[in-house]
Amino acid sequence: MTHKLILKALPILSLCCLSNFVFAEIQILKASTIITMDDKNPRAEAIAFDTTTKKITAVGSLKNVTASAPNAKVSDLGSAVLMPGFIDPHNHPFLSGLSTQEPAYWVAPYVGYKTWADVKAKILKADAEAPAGRPLVFNGVDRLLQQAPLPTRAVLDPLTPSGRAIVVIDNSGHAVYFNSATLKLLGWKGGKPPANPVGGSYGRYKDGTSNGVGNESAALFTILGPILPKAIPQPLQSGAKWYAYMASLGITSTSEHTYNSGQYKGYLALASLPNSPLRMHVYHMAIEPDAGANVTWPDPSMVRKNGIKLWADGSPWLGSVATSFGYLDNARTKQAEIILGPLGEKGMNYTRLQLDQMLDQYAPMGYQMAFHCNGDVGFDVVLDAYERALVKNKLLGTDHRWRVEHLGAARADQFKRAESLGVTVSLAPFQFIYWGDLLDGTMFKPEYGAQWQSAGDAFKANVHTSFHNDGSVSPPDTLRNIQHMVTRTSDSGKVHGANQAVTLDQALRASTINGAYQLKRDKEIGSLEVGKYADLVELTADITAVKPGEITDKVKVKGTWLGGKRIDPKQFLKEAAAIDPSEHKDLGSASTKSMHQHSH
Repeated sequence: MTHKLILKALPILSLCCLSNFVFAEIQILKASTIITMDDKNPRAEAIAFDTTTKKITAVGSLKNVTASAPNAKVSDLGSAVLMPGFIDPHNHPFLSGLSTQEPAYWVAPYVGYKTWADVKAKILKADAEAPAGRPLVFNGVDRLLQQAPLPTRAVLDPLTPSGRAIVVIDNSGHAVYFNSATLKLLGWKGGKPPANPVGGSYGRYKDGTSNGVGNESAALFTILGPILPKAIPQPLQSGAKWYAYMASLGITSTSEHTYNSGQYKGYLALASLPNSPLRMHVYHMAIEPDAGANVTWPDPSMVRKNGIKLWADGSPWLGSVATSFGYLDNARTKQAEIILGPLGEKGMNYTRLQLDQMLDQYAPMGYQMAFHCNGDVGFDVVLDAYERALVKNKLLGTDHRWRVEHLGAARADQFKRAESLGVTVSLAPFQFIYWGDLLDGTMFKPEYGAQWQSAGDAFKANVHTSFHNDGSVSPPDTLRNIQHMVTRTSDSGKVHGANQAVTLDQALRASTINGAYQLKRDKEIGSLEVGKYADLVELTADITAVKPGEITDKVKVKGTWLGGKRIDPKQFLKEAAAIDPSEHKDLGSASTKSMHQHSH
């Protein structure tokens, strides 16, 4: 009778099992409003969660939620607004931390270095101030946005009068530049690079010696490997700083898309800390010898292996993408030394046969596949390879959720084909936000450049579109992604391809429940429903109540909650700093090795 009375008193409230109702320690949060991203219950006033299971026990009106746990403590958050924690389903936390957080130098256009002159001044200043002999890492040079020359060693040597070794990572993550001191450290006989690896290349002067340039991941990490451990003495701390940075922008779940086994202990260490702010999902590099290994962590709710990472083509900012259309011939593209193209399949990092062989190896293991791809030709090749593998392994029509990442130049018909294959996509709004003005009419003809990042077409195809920030290639700013995909404005405020704008609801889905779907966690995170983890972002205002163009001005992140615990990023960094750094001294080289293996 008692049970019947309880259920009758709460006719529209979802409750957890009655055993939890009786014995669990429940906490309740009240907010000015709660955006749940649950279609069955889109708005709420309060949320209750079990501090032991870390899962939601009730969502609804304050009256009904408190009735579900009469003795629970109610914390009133006042004017704050709660949403599911943001999900960035494609990132590179350790590599991003190593290359952007102190002691590295982040010199990207969007963090204050608008011109090549700004970058040169920073390199000179750092060279003068850093301890003698210590190699330095700079990340974020963009030859299109900053109008930088190709930073060969002839260009970099005058910027390092101390004679120290430096590496400068291209903002795209697809090239690295270095000076003569670094060349000496690399120990290449006669100053000549080794043979070009598969999927990458080394720049050479006419005499065969290195010009201080490495292209694509295969070459990039051969060069960075010996330098990063010397330049970044405490790599775990760098990774922790990126974790905290993501959390400060409202993110509670993300991924590592360049995983190798050398990172295992690092992710274990950060996940074990009381204030760890992120749920992590790793994608093992396809060419790693143990990529197919069954890897587990003690708490799979915090870290788990999702799948396999593969590459199709390169970067639009370097001209190394597999597109059916070429670049425009003008001063800006000439300055960046871009091959006008179109490259077509010559822009692919691997042959179709090599891609088929990798899929043949890993698809039978049941892993989720995830392909880096930017060009339209590249997308066709990936979809062809996927279809072959899905048919061969009898996966068509199953819930495999294979992914394709970035897709700047994707077409509407390609999104439709992806949907028919059960393939989901993660778009990269930052490409449009920061490069939109160049894409439309400077890099490409408007019919291609204005349509870059065709989010509108992707949503029409129902491919569970998500948004991501790709690690250090852009700040992990979810609110900025939402604003600019809804308004279809670049960072300057100019509109490009208004037909590709999405609704606010679509943008919110791309940042929450759709990201959870791609990470295969939509039954656990991504919306605020009974039985899911209490992962929350606390905002200063209702994002649906402000003008879309004013979101980043009027809506701020106040904090995040992971499993019902309000995260303290400063305390998390203290906890990480207390870990013996000697246990993780090889993390820097492991993080570079993960993509160096991509060359084999």
